[in-house]
Amino acid sequence: MARVRALVMVGLIFPFAVAAQQQAPPLAQPQANPLVRSLRAFSTHYGNWLVEAFDSIPAGKYRYKPTPAQQTVGTIAEHLENANYEQCTLVSSLKPPAAMGDSAIADSIKAMWPKDTLVARLKASLVFCDSAMGSLSDAALSDTVPLPPDRKIVRVRYLLAFVTDLAEHYSQIASDMRLIGMAPPSALPRPSH
Repeated sequence: MARVRALVMVGLIFPFAVAAQQQAPPLAQPQANPLVRSLRAFSTHYGNWLVEAFDSIPAGKYRYKPTPAQQTVGTIAEHLENANYEQCTLVSSLKPPAAMGDSAIADSIKAMWPKDTLVARLKASLVFCDSAMGSLSDAALSDTVPLPPDRKIVRVRYLLAFVTDLAEHYSQIASDMRLIGMAPPSALPRPSH
């Protein structure tokens, strides 16, 4: 009986022992900067939804706001563009495009610009932020950067604020879309692969 058990054990263990001796396939090389890549993926995710949302909202609804105290659709688009440039300039050495020289124009006036202008400017700010994030390494996330007017904070806080701002405003615009009878991009069926 002991001999049968021993043979059964050898029969069960032998295939594993042989497999362990065979050379394992090479592991895929880990990609560089997994933390930056993760933050960048979230910003791309929410940025794409925001662009889809603003693209799909009719131009006539850009002055819509659910209550008098809330922002209009146009104001949200304008705010996002400005906030994106501000936050992404602070995390990288990139400077916003020269076309951003419209700082003398009040935000309330910019918020009333045509839909196509607001969407194009939002898209450009997201491309800028993607480039800014692409220039960073994980090691740079712990560097301190200026927090105007006279403080410093760890760089990753700006990146977290940027991604959080995109998510917060996506939630805001998704709610507005539902109130005007539209389904937000996150509620639409995704194409199957």
